[in-house]
Amino acid sequence: MDPIVLAWALTQPDGTRAAVLAAAITGGTTRVTFDGRTVEYRSLDELGRALSVLHAAENSAARRPNVTFASFSRGGTK
Repeated sequence: MDPIVLAWALTQPDGTRAAVLAAAITGGTTRVTFDGRTVEYRSLDELGRALSVLHAAENSAARRPNVTFASFSRGGTK
């Protein structure tokens, strides 16, 4: 489990999917309930991978593209 992903999940508001998955990981359980649905993961490793996928999806949507603008001017002023 990537500690950066887990730290991100632990800072999410209570009740969010990331917070629920993080609570399961820190509690050592593989069963989570979110929005009335219960999912049992086969292992903590699989649960960690699900959290990593969620982290990647959340952060790729929030990331703004990098744009560079070039500016040119002719030498000297008149």
